[in-house]
Amino acid sequence: MYKVTLKYSEIDEVITYVLQNLYEPLSLAQLARHISYSPYHFSRIFKERTGLSPLYYVSSLRLQKAKDLLLHSHFSVRDIALEIGQQSLGTFTTRFTERVGVTPAQFRDSRQAVEQHLQSLQQLNHWLSAAHFSQNDCKVEGSIHSELPFNGFILIGLFAKPIPEGLPLYGTLLSSLGEFCFTGVEPGTYYLMATSVSWGMQATDILLPQATLRARIIEPIIVTPYSTVPYQQLILHPPRLDDPPILISLPLLMNHFLSRVSQT
Repeated sequence: MYKVTLKYSEIDEVITYVLQNLYEPLSLAQLARHISYSPYHFSRIFKERTGLSPLYYVSSLRLQKAKDLLLHSHFSVRDIALEIGQQSLGTFTTRFTERVGVTPAQFRDSRQAVEQHLQSLQQLNHWLSAAHFSQNDCKVEGSIHSELPFNGFILIGLFAKPIPEGLPLYGTLLSSLGEFCFTGVEPGTYYLMATSVSWGMQATDILLPQATLRARIIEPIIVTPYSTVPYQQLILHPPRLDDPPILISLPLLMNHFLSRVSQT
């Protein structure tokens, strides 16, 4: 078993407080005051611990709640937007679509597609492997392991922000633990994250991946021309309190992968 020592354990108190007061207005000063810190010091250690600013983290939890309400309530999209503090339906729809990858209505209606994608992946004989690369190609490679055994597949990607939202800039599905490699990576700053899906999972649990094993590297990966990126090591673990929610639609990533496989 891999052991992890978490820094700034007082941040857990703040995240618990946010979860208990998610429908209430929450200011930076209010969150900092909860643990008797100045807003500046609180913001610094919160970002160091989670990778995100406090208020961006709060907005991410609210979008996760919106996903939950879309699947488990009969509220209209407008009512759900109001429920999480968004006064404008248009703003809510735009933000949801940008960060989840599909519109609220599409997300609500995607259970059947999840089951179809899962069945297609389970019957897949050919999984994409890393492409050949030349000496001048930028690549990000590493290995992925797990604290707990699971029977399924892994979604892994390089994201623009330290949270799995929006389509990854480079992403794929892995049929097993072990080595991975992204080739032809353009110069830039990336965040490496992964999660697992077990074959026996229900569609709702894939749409709301709150209990899936996950892994991330908070520090950014900097890719520059003709550079060598350090070998990355990811360890899948059960969800922790400070893990940001997985906002990107996993069925969307599954569908993109299946489309690429069908073209090879």
